[in-house]
Amino acid sequence: MTDAHPHKPGAPEAPLMRPVPRRHPWRWFGSAALILGLVWFAAVLITNANMQWPVVGAYLFSPEILAGLGRTLVLTALSMLIGLGVGMVLAVMRLSGNPVFQAFSWAWIWFFRGVPPLVQLVFWYNLALLFPTLGLGIPFGPQWFAWDTNQLITPFSAAILGLSLTESAYAAEMLRAGIQAVSVGQSEAASSLGMTRGQALRRIVLPQALRIVIPPIGNDTISMLKFTSLVSVLALPDLLYSAQMIYSRTYQTIPLLVVATLWYLALSTVLTFLEHFIERRLAVGRVPTPGAPERATMRRWLFGAPRLERPA
Repeated sequence: MTDAHPHKPGAPEAPLMRPVPRRHPWRWFGSAALILGLVWFAAVLITNANMQWPVVGAYLFSPEILAGLGRTLVLTALSMLIGLGVGMVLAVMRLSGNPVFQAFSWAWIWFFRGVPPLVQLVFWYNLALLFPTLGLGIPFGPQWFAWDTNQLITPFSAAILGLSLTESAYAAEMLRAGIQAVSVGQSEAASSLGMTRGQALRRIVLPQALRIVIPPIGNDTISMLKFTSLVSVLALPDLLYSAQMIYSRTYQTIPLLVVATLWYLALSTVLTFLEHFIERRLAVGRVPTPGAPERATMRRWLFGAPRLERPA
């Protein structure tokens, strides 16, 4: 008499395995403690009379604050556009076979990543102490045009120079990493189709590299939004300096700083959602269900990875 083969008809079925979530009581305890702490902190802020929430509401949409907010947005947009444009050129030079281009790009990145943005802002604003006039002409030859540096370098132009040149160094490294992440076979396939190196870079490599560098560029944009607060040292009325000018008159320091903080948080949130939207539009393959990855991550964090157990 022989035992029934498990794959033959009539053989007993093997018990099924079903996932059972792991138990993590300490995670629940930590989550409850965190939520309790956050509720306590929010209650302290809301009930603290020194926060002067009516004053915050009164100045949140004041014309002076909104004008500073608009100037902050302009500074962020222009600095990022100029920085990314210069950074793209530097990234291509860094990957070039020309040693002079490589050395120039490396030196630029080394210098502008090493000097703090605040130092650059002050330096560019005081450029007239080094060059009283700025001219355009042939090196060591005749000069065609000349300008007074004090008239040319205003607080706004000094801010744009300092912020965009700092961004160009970081953008160059991000874009270089994105270009190098694209398979070499893509460029070889483009070359076999008769494309020049520039055409392959513009039509094949850069669009694929863009998908890779969108997250770091989004982070850099949010960082640039915060870096614009440094221009207050130049007396340029951005969002922070506008709040400072108001509380220097009214002595309501905390409420005005809260107003600036709320606007910075609101703008950072909008930029974060915009970054995620662009990432989804540029995603390769199937776009996941909205919120599914976040919900799966939360479930794994709360309950842990499921384990397989045999049913009793």
